[in-house]
Amino acid sequence: MSSIKEIAKLANVSQGTASVVLNGKGDQLRISQATQQRIYEAARALDYRPNISARRLRSSGETVAPIIALFWTLDTRASLIGRFLKGVHTALRSSEEECELLIQPYISSKLKNNRSLSTGTRFNAAIIANATEEDEAFLREASFNVPIVLHLRDSDSHSYVSVDNYRTGQEVARLFASRGHRLVSLISPPDLSSRAIRFRKEGFLQGAAEFGLTVLPEHIAGGDFTEEGGYQAASELMQAETRPTALFVISDQMAMGALARLHELGISVPNDMEVVGHDDNEGSRFSIPSLTTVHMPIEEIAETCTRLSIDLMNHKATGPIGRIFTPHFVFRDSCGGFQN
Repeated sequence: MSSIKEIAKLANVSQGTASVVLNGKGDQLRISQATQQRIYEAARALDYRPNISARRLRSSGETVAPIIALFWTLDTRASLIGRFLKGVHTALRSSEEECELLIQPYISSKLKNNRSLSTGTRFNAAIIANATEEDEAFLREASFNVPIVLHLRDSDSHSYVSVDNYRTGQEVARLFASRGHRLVSLISPPDLSSRAIRFRKEGFLQGAAEFGLTVLPEHIAGGDFTEEGGYQAASELMQAETRPTALFVISDQMAMGALARLHELGISVPNDMEVVGHDDNEGSRFSIPSLTTVHMPIEEIAETCTRLSIDLMNHKATGPIGRIFTPHFVFRDSCGGFQN
């Protein structure tokens, strides 16, 4: 493993300067950005991995465990992080090595502004959740001092744990076709900065074309990724001259709002319209009617992300490594199962 002395020599700076920068205090001590960048590049070239546990031991006198950082966007639903943490807990409880978890909030599309990720001096591995396409572009281009695992995104440059969102959309279309629907509709956020959401939508529309379903332009509505967004989108859909008989809502959260609006308009679910959501949030089985949805195995994905992070930071595995999960339907009252 490379040392700060070697990094300082390659970057043509003193060991003290290299140490200050690698400890994330370069700005505080007014070290120029050019010098800091030169030190980071030297650290990456030498595959420098900071011994965070030893550093904390020296500062506190207490033996500490390695740290896994979870980068989670501020605008992501709180219910999902609850499910994610269950999976993390399962992985850490069964691991032979004790680890600590650091939750690091970040702003969507602003991951590049998080200095701790670039320096890699606060943790030993990082799980990046809910990255936008802009964040993914940054991750592809940047180099890091710690192993990275992407949650629900795929990558050629970093390890990842994800699902086939395109196929998921296709399967919803296949379900509607098997149940005899011909005119179907879609509610999805208009801002498709997430590849996962975009692939889900594209898969549904392509599947509809393959299975002989019609999705008119007026039967695609957008809204915020909230219950209110789904409520407003359902209002927009029902203003069309022709009424679809089936609706795919890109998330359970939006589906809750859509179900409420359909009820207000006197549209019976599933008799007049069948509805399918996505995610299988904990509240989806308590809606009226209970929501048929695509189960997203968040807990299992989180557990795999954590185990993979531990293996990578202990050099028991070398990346990039990809893991793909297959979601499945949970059939409830809002839409029946496959026919034919």
